Amino acid sequence: GAPAVAALADLNKADVKRIAVGKVASVPVGRYTQQALEATQQWAPLQPKFVFADNVRQVLDYVSRGEVEAGFVYRTDAAIAGDKVRVVATPQGATPVSYPIAVVGESRNKALAADFIAFVGSDAGQQVLARYGFGRP
Repeated sequence: GAPAVAALADLNKADVKRIAVGKVASVPVGRYTQQALEATQQWAPLQPKFVFADNVRQVLDYVSRGEVEAGFVYRTDAAIAGDKVRVVATPQGATPVSYPIAVVGESRNKALAADFIAFVGSDAGQQVLARYGFGRP
């Protein structure tokens, strides 16, 4: 069976042979992974186990198919995989991911854009975001 990974420290176990991570140069989740693992002095020691992916969905695919023992994805991506993946840790030490929202200055639909922003910030909009794993700002 798969090795028991219940915390970041478990990635150091000998039976954890492959860890999927996004390519640091081109995939934001790869940079967040590096920040989080550097904060715990694990980036360098774990590098020989890394399988680099072109995007976060590829990392998720590697994990969900069992091609790697662990991987680093956004919680929102893990949520869409259902029972194919299990979130075991939410690393700290990385810059929090944020998604700004604003009306484009040259928009032809400023009122509609403002209505959308108001909806996103409303209780109903926040409930939709929460359902997909996004936290409050």
